[in-house]
Amino acid sequence: MSENMLRELSISVGQKLKTNRQWITCAESCTGGGIAKAITDVAGSSAYFDRGFVTYSNTAKHQLLGVAEATLAAHGAVSENVVREMAVGALKAANADLAISVSGIAGPDGGSEEKPVGTVWFGFAARSGRVLAHKMCFAGDRDAVRSQATIFALQTALDEFL
Repeated sequence: MSENMLRELSISVGQKLKTNRQWITCAESCTGGGIAKAITDVAGSSAYFDRGFVTYSNTAKHQLLGVAEATLAAHGAVSENVVREMAVGALKAANADLAISVSGIAGPDGGSEEKPVGTVWFGFAARSGRVLAHKMCFAGDRDAVRSQATIFALQTALDEFL
């Protein structure tokens, strides 16, 4: 995926948010702030982006986003349940209209048979109460997985919520 494609997608997301007078936030783990960077690379993004959360550890997910320790223990950080709680927590913490969350295994290590490298869960929560989760398996090295995850998150936000 090209840098131009990501930039165009970020501009489209920003235009929709600005037109709708909506605010977006993100709670990121494996993308390490890549979604927030893509959003804020667009001039004028302060009109629709106030804050984001990079919650790489389980402790951060719990402390900053309110993800239940029981959820993390039962399902692991890379799970539907966790990204749903991350998105809802980020939505509340940022007082936003839409939240994107992401947790995955970018590699090169950390994968398992059940959750191989490239497995990424996405959560989306809207002020309307709608919560959505998607699981994707991306190919490639760490940078490729993170890049594909960023693009998927923004494209899904645009297609499903904006």
